Amino acid sequence: MTIRNLDDDLKARLRVRAARHGRSMEEEARSILRTALANRVEEDSGASLYAAIRTRVEPFGGVDLELPPREPQRDPPDFDE
Repeated sequence: MTIRNLDDDLKARLRVRAARHGRSMEEEARSILRTALANRVEEDSGASLYAAIRTRVEPFGGVDLELPPREPQRDPPDFDE
């Protein structure tokens, strides 16, 4: 696989990150791709967004909200007047 048209700043950041982890740029790119694609949740299902939100919020516990009573449906406006 060849990746073309990477800007110089991105290449430099990848090079530094690879050096920090003691591996080649190619191995660092593989590691980044592995991590990014590790979750196999269907993105279209909304499940990944739900899981991400739940992971962040769950440690704080739940909240019981008091729901207001339902009122009868209003009549639609009459624009003929």
